[in-house]
Amino acid sequence: MYVKASSRRNKSGQTVGYLQLAHNEWDPVAGRSRTKVLHSFGREDELDREAIRRLVAALSRLLDPTEALAATMPGDLSLTDSRPLGGTHALDGLWHRLGLDQVIRRQLEGRRLDPRVERVLFALVANRALAASSKLAATEWRVRASCTWQR
Repeated sequence: MYVKASSRRNKSGQTVGYLQLAHNEWDPVAGRSRTKVLHSFGREDELDREAIRRLVAALSRLLDPTEALAATMPGDLSLTDSRPLGGTHALDGLWHRLGLDQVIRRQLEGRRLDPRVERVLFALVANRALAASSKLAATEWRVRASCTWQR
């Protein structure tokens, strides 16, 4: 279950938000999940917060006190940082589509080099394409861009 937020424009052009308690159910005929609205809380700006407090209190009585406290606390995970990866993923897709990964791996077969060299070469090319800097600076770029290394 989750709280679904939606918005619509009214006749005056103002955007109005609505909140609903929803849950997804599998529809075997359509072969996909469908949203089922369990309760509509109405307009976001006219929300009856006291009714929501009563609902949370009623549901909390069904849990152990420590579980109820944990359920009302913020989650254990929080977003601390993010990195743009769109360019890296697009270049990686192009790299694979052109077959450059296979060409490099074939060239490495007879030599005593780690097959991960192909990923290092990709990182160097992506570094030049996305944030042109030196080969030495590419080691820092890999860490900054959160590049995924395959083993």
